[in-house]
Amino acid sequence: MRFVADESVDGHVVRALRGAGHVVVYIADELASIKDQDVLEFAAGRNEVLLTEDKDFGDIVHKRRQRHAGVILIRMNELVPADRVARILMVISVHEVHLKNAFTVISSKRVRIRPGR
Repeated sequence: MRFVADESVDGHVVRALRGAGHVVVYIADELASIKDQDVLEFAAGRNEVLLTEDKDFGDIVHKRRQRHAGVILIRMNELVPADRVARILMVISVHEVHLKNAFTVISSKRVRIRPGR
């Protein structure tokens, strides 16, 4: 899959996704410090799923109804990096066909996928 990773995403996650064959543009490397709205527009313009740990993207997508190509919100602060990476890779592998244009929340206990409208 192709992703844009917001700068809130840990570098371990970005490296693991790339190592698994995914294409990831990391905002921290490419466009550091741009506004959340601009990050979402950048990902949508590339037709790539946005990875983030920033809950503000939920407001931007749901309350402001901002166009997007898919958002994955990572909510696993209690897990060590290796476990977080393993969970993210597993969820992407299992749910890949459902992630495009959806708003997905990955926590340590469950995955919620809200399809796009």
